[in-house]
Amino acid sequence: MKFAITILVSAALLLSPAAAQTGGNAISTTTISLGTATPGGGFPLYGNAFAEVMNAADSSLTIAPRNTKGSNENIPLLEKGELDLALVAGEPAYEAFAGIGRAKVALKILTAIYSNPGMFVVRADSPYKTIADLVGQPVAFGAKGSGLPILARYVLDGLGLKQDDDFKAIYLDRAGDGPAMVEDGRVAALWGAGIGWPGFTAVASSPSGARFIAPSAEEITRIRARHAFLKPLTVPAGAYPRQSEPIASLGSWSFVLTREDLSDDVAYRLAKTLHGAEATFCKKLAQACETTAANTVAAAPKPELIHPGVMKYFREIGVVK
Repeated sequence: MKFAITILVSAALLLSPAAAQTGGNAISTTTISLGTATPGGGFPLYGNAFAEVMNAADSSLTIAPRNTKGSNENIPLLEKGELDLALVAGEPAYEAFAGIGRAKVALKILTAIYSNPGMFVVRADSPYKTIADLVGQPVAFGAKGSGLPILARYVLDGLGLKQDDDFKAIYLDRAGDGPAMVEDGRVAALWGAGIGWPGFTAVASSPSGARFIAPSAEEITRIRARHAFLKPLTVPAGAYPRQSEPIASLGSWSFVLTREDLSDDVAYRLAKTLHGAEATFCKKLAQACETTAANTVAAAPKPELIHPGVMKYFREIGVVK
């Protein structure tokens, strides 16, 4: 499904702002598909809020979120032109840009969305207090096709562990199924990432409460010695119910990626709308407070991976020279 456009003027004129202005009182609406992930996860939560803010900020835009299987499905859908935009976790994006296990992608970054410090959550009354305690236990590593199991793979590999061999690994059909499995004991722990991640919120809000298990300072050093692209990140106190202390961990940034042939004009317009509404987005969703132009520049593995239309806007506002 290529870039979908509903118009009252010629489709050929839509991508030219100057030409579109000649349409008199005619109003053109651009509909843009946005791939998210399975229900109950962080990407649909973010994607729906992103669409609401963007659509309200620019009445000529219609961002249409679509549930998918997550990052590992979103990347090929973007490559085939079946999505215009998609949310992709940092680790799958890193592998796709670098050509690890596949050909390099020609996709571009629209924006960095938020950082993803990875950690496990267990019931507060469970005996598990360290990653080593979880070895041999049933652990839900996230939804099939999402980026969460890939982040876990890198973190555990840095500790000399393999998630499919050293744990009874479970991969979910729906991200939202994980919290109930922790609560009723079907799994010892649920792996997740980020600030305000719905799975962690659900476990922390349950009657039994939650305990979070992240790599220790020594373990973070070991992991980064092997996988330097993972960055030290902190979950601030109060990010989850009854979480009174900050939690140090590591992870990467997730992105909104675009299909390769998204026009510069449309990317520019999307960036201008998004970053013009940063304050509104932050008020709507805590995670979105990290969705800033400055964070996008800092988080992009290479500047040339940012869409040229976005870079044009960033130069105008002075974020890049």
